[in-house]
Amino acid sequence: MNKELLEAMEVLEKEKNIAKDTLIEAIENSLLTACKNHFGKADNVKVTVNPNTCDFAVYAEKTVVEQVEDDIMEISLADAKMLSPKYDLGDTVQIPLDSKKFGRIATQNAKNVILQKIREEERKVLYNEYYTKEKDVMTGIVQRYLGRNVSINLGRVDAILNESEQVKGETFRPTERIKVYVLEVKDTPKGPRVSVSRTHPDLVKRLFESEVAEVRDGTVEIKAIAREAGSRTKIAVKSNDSNVDPVGACVGLNGARVNAIVSELRGEKIDIINWDDNPAYLIENALSPAKVICVVADEEEREAQVIVPDYQLSLAIGKEGQNARLAARLTGFKIDIKSETQAREMGLFEQMGLQYGDAPAPSFEEDSFEEDSLEETENYPEYEEGYQEDGNQQE
Repeated sequence: MNKELLEAMEVLEKEKNIAKDTLIEAIENSLLTACKNHFGKADNVKVTVNPNTCDFAVYAEKTVVEQVEDDIMEISLADAKMLSPKYDLGDTVQIPLDSKKFGRIATQNAKNVILQKIREEERKVLYNEYYTKEKDVMTGIVQRYLGRNVSINLGRVDAILNESEQVKGETFRPTERIKVYVLEVKDTPKGPRVSVSRTHPDLVKRLFESEVAEVRDGTVEIKAIAREAGSRTKIAVKSNDSNVDPVGACVGLNGARVNAIVSELRGEKIDIINWDDNPAYLIENALSPAKVICVVADEEEREAQVIVPDYQLSLAIGKEGQNARLAARLTGFKIDIKSETQAREMGLFEQMGLQYGDAPAPSFEEDSFEEDSLEETENYPEYEEGYQEDGNQQE
């Protein structure tokens, strides 16, 4: 029994997750390479390896002929008879080869074949392991800055957090643990190359899945996400169980669940709203925390007119238009927001078939609001820091 070889294969199988069959195949190929280097050809050489004992045998298959012209491929009848009287012309004789007699160069080449196979299998195992993590969240340890990029250790491989995938103003310290979204895993000659992100909207979705059991098991469904990384995120949630409040489940007791996610995102504000199949109601919810008087949505054109109280206009638009912009991304509608005064002057109430003062229950295009509406958000009483009754976090 080749005990040392068997132990080495078991260690490789355990530590690097490389199958024993693959290693046996590598040994067979290496011995064939050594034979080719030693004899000049190896077309008639066969190698057998016992997977249980790791004992191996190398032999050459030679054809019995009357007159030998190629001593590598042929054997004379007289020599064959010396091995066994049963051989006759045309028979195939297996001649054992002593691998210990191979030259130094042949041995070195055989070693290189085995090492190359081990490296290839190790890369393949790593790629398969991390490919399954694609589009998921992993916890990594910050290694160092590579120019403007950051090297993140994910266990057995290092990932690259490119500058374009970093949240503006976010800095990291070496050995710091952070959560990242795995964008892509590529197989390269140097091993798997993993690209990660801190700005992708699905990072927020995966964090909610890990933090909120109802989202993880499908009771609460995240229908849409709109995110401006580092500043604010809006998510629309829907419950598949009438007894479960989707917003309350995501917020958690005293905001514990959402606060854990906000902490991981380093203070990024998160608005959680109820999803509604009626686009008008959905747009009204999406513009939270602003109060809405009326929404008229055109589903075919994906456009909506929204009327809000005068004192709520800047709140509905948000600082630098952020609230309206995120609402548009969340709903997929072009949203045009007007104040009551603007609506009266433009005759929008009449166009909608409403009387001024009506407030029907109940749609914003990015950057479609007027320049003179870009006012700074004022500190309205209903826009305080924390959560309102519907669970929406405010600035």
